[in-house]
Amino acid sequence: MALVAKILSLLRLAGLPWAWQILIYLLVGIAVGVGLFVARIANAASYLSDSPETCMNCHVMSDAYASWQRGSHARVAACTDCHVPHSNLVAKYAYKARDGMKHSYVFTMKQEPQVMELSAGAVPVVQANCVDCHSDQLTMIRLAGSAERQCWDCHQNIHGSVRSLSASPAALRPGLPDAGLDWMKKGDER
Repeated sequence: MALVAKILSLLRLAGLPWAWQILIYLLVGIAVGVGLFVARIANAASYLSDSPETCMNCHVMSDAYASWQRGSHARVAACTDCHVPHSNLVAKYAYKARDGMKHSYVFTMKQEPQVMELSAGAVPVVQANCVDCHSDQLTMIRLAGSAERQCWDCHQNIHGSVRSLSASPAALRPGLPDAGLDWMKKGDER
């Protein structure tokens, strides 16, 4: 009971002048409001899913999404099947959170590389997922005495040929949903 009373006293800001209490509540309210607004415009809830469309939240992933959509993996795997660990649920969401924070920083600060490559931390994850899905093909290669290599050493076009962000042809980009408002479109019907 004493703990509950201390928590309630802290929440009431007991001992502070009334003006300070109002100011603190106002600042906390503004911070929570801004946080909710940013979460909404960033479509934050979508990152809890495994939907490939989530990757389209970042415009720099347009070409990767389009090449996946047109490739052989689209029928059998989503982005997270290849790019996120599957050892357990905690590892999966911890990796998504860490990688997502890194991506958020890079894209917000406009530090996107011109050519997208796997990070050092992503290399073993993607390699392990390739091996998990294609172990039957790898057994034949290992029996032939081939040295251990990364899958993309041979399969370089998993996401199409490498293109820089500034050189990617717009034809590869998937169509985005219509964002126009109906009352704005009426002017286009002339």
